[in-house]
Amino acid sequence: MVKSAVELAKGVAPIVRSGALRPMSPAKLARMGVAAVRWDVTPGMAIAMTARRYPDRTAIIDDAGSVTYRRLDEEIDALARAMLVRGIDDKAKVAILCRNHRGFLHAVAAAGRVGADQVLVNTGLSGDQLATVLREQRVDVLVADSEFTTAAGIEGIQLIQAWSNEGYPRLRDGVPTIDELIARDTEHRLPFRPRVAHSIILTSGTTGAPKGALRTNPRNPMPGAALLSRIPFRAGSTDLVCAPIFHSWGFGALISSIAMGCTVVLQRNFLAREALHAIEAHRVRTLIVVPIMLSRIIDASADTDTDTSSLDVIAACGSAIAAPVVRETLRRFGPVLYNIYGSTEVSFATIATPDELAAHPTTSGRAPLGTTIAILDPAGRPVSAGAVGEIFVGNGMLFDGYTRQGAGKKVVDGLMATGDLGRIGADGLLFLDGRADDMVVSGGENVYPNEVEQVIAEIEGVAEVAVIGVPDVEFGHRLAAFVVRQDPRSATVTAEAVTAVVKQRLARFSVPREVRFVDALPRNTTGKVVPRLLREIVEADEVQ
Repeated sequence: MVKSAVELAKGVAPIVRSGALRPMSPAKLARMGVAAVRWDVTPGMAIAMTARRYPDRTAIIDDAGSVTYRRLDEEIDALARAMLVRGIDDKAKVAILCRNHRGFLHAVAAAGRVGADQVLVNTGLSGDQLATVLREQRVDVLVADSEFTTAAGIEGIQLIQAWSNEGYPRLRDGVPTIDELIARDTEHRLPFRPRVAHSIILTSGTTGAPKGALRTNPRNPMPGAALLSRIPFRAGSTDLVCAPIFHSWGFGALISSIAMGCTVVLQRNFLAREALHAIEAHRVRTLIVVPIMLSRIIDASADTDTDTSSLDVIAACGSAIAAPVVRETLRRFGPVLYNIYGSTEVSFATIATPDELAAHPTTSGRAPLGTTIAILDPAGRPVSAGAVGEIFVGNGMLFDGYTRQGAGKKVVDGLMATGDLGRIGADGLLFLDGRADDMVVSGGENVYPNEVEQVIAEIEGVAEVAVIGVPDVEFGHRLAAFVVRQDPRSATVTAEAVTAVVKQRLARFSVPREVRFVDALPRNTTGKVVPRLLREIVEADEVQ
């Protein structure tokens, strides 16, 4: 009991510091309590409670304008009633294929209020991938933006159009829009306590077809407290969420901001200059990005005259941040960068603060409150201090499993494998060494591509780099480096120059045996490099 009380106190403390817990009238507290009981711990509950606490505060600013929390909550109720009229209830499964705008929230929360599970669909899927996901997830309803015309050809599911772009026709004749369904506002009564629905988030799919990760909503404040223990998010602030909200990082940040009564700025399509202008126009305090977006913002800030002094937090998650990007972010925006390491399956595992990044630009930081990190060998035993092993994470936010039959994650003593390799330094900071399945054995030596990437990224004139292992007749595997130059015509960033730097900094067997210069690295919609597409480039050349 004492231990539980201590843990509870530790969890409440950062929430109090954030300003999320403040005195309020008994009447308002009672209305919030009813909303909590009715909608349980779901996105719909977060919106309902904030609407009762701050009804006239601006909830969302997006390409369609602004909307208050009161109005957003009313629109979600109206959409939920319209869904029930259309036969969408707690036995249905609703897929949502939307960019960053309020329609995504309408669909997620309304589906939750009728008890329907939601599948958050990656906007970068091809038509065939989309059809596969909808079939595998047994989707009944698809809510999609108008530009995703491949959705119109999928039979056997009910369509609802989320966003209507100028120049784009209806997805299909007779398909209603969210706005039209809200405007109908039927008298249909919503269930007082519907089935507690789940949000199913797709994995990145960098190594194969994306899998559905099933998540149960947290039953206590510890997930929020964990973030707040390392990042000074503030209740009531203005937050610009650039990260895709269909993915776990963007989705979690969006719902957390709403739960804290923040005003959330959303832009359907990420453009670095537009993001900078939004920061200035709305006095944005918190910026939520994936690392590739941060790189684009830094590039744009060099010739875009905007006032970004309101920024107190830039929180990045989704992939590694190159050391030059870390240093330039801290130089341009001050000590505001927080690097979060985690995954869809384990949520956030470690967080690096600005001070830690200033001293160690490649670190992933330390475990936040309530999280345990272990580095284990292939037999599941702890490795020696500073040695490389597979990263395992334990916290109260582990996912409930994949929806795909036979797919799973390794678990050792309650800790779940991330699939990444890493090491913990003498000061307790975590450093990543790449994916466990990316480790390359070349000539009998273990080589970690991420280590080589970090060295090449430091070369002046290199914009981006990815290093992968490819089959080699003589050595088993060899390293291939794909480099994007800041100036494509550069005479100094050559293959010889790249290999010379690596040879000077790392062991002989870590030197790439081939260096290819490309215009851009193939990335998915969350900004992660897709190694499979790089290997296809090598394979295609070898066939020729």
